[in-house]
Amino acid sequence: MSRSNRREAGRRRLAMRLPKIRKLIMEARDPWQLELFEAYQIAVEAREALRGQSSHAHQVREYDETCSEIEQDLIRTMSEPSRGQISSG
Repeated sequence: MSRSNRREAGRRRLAMRLPKIRKLIMEARDPWQLELFEAYQIAVEAREALRGQSSHAHQVREYDETCSEIEQDLIRTMSEPSRGQISSG
């Protein structure tokens, strides 16, 4: 998957996971946010590749935590008035 495809897949996945800020996610153009979308997709892909393998349960939990941290970062930054205005403009 190309970098831009990975970013857009991450964006769509996050928009589904975070409906309260879905509009801001879909309008985001800030390079930092685009990097988070890509990182989220990479973490999800890695987690899914390891899921179901008992020998990798710890790594799956780590990827779950990473995904959760990215979600929380987006909620926090996109909820800030100045960040929301920058990302949607």
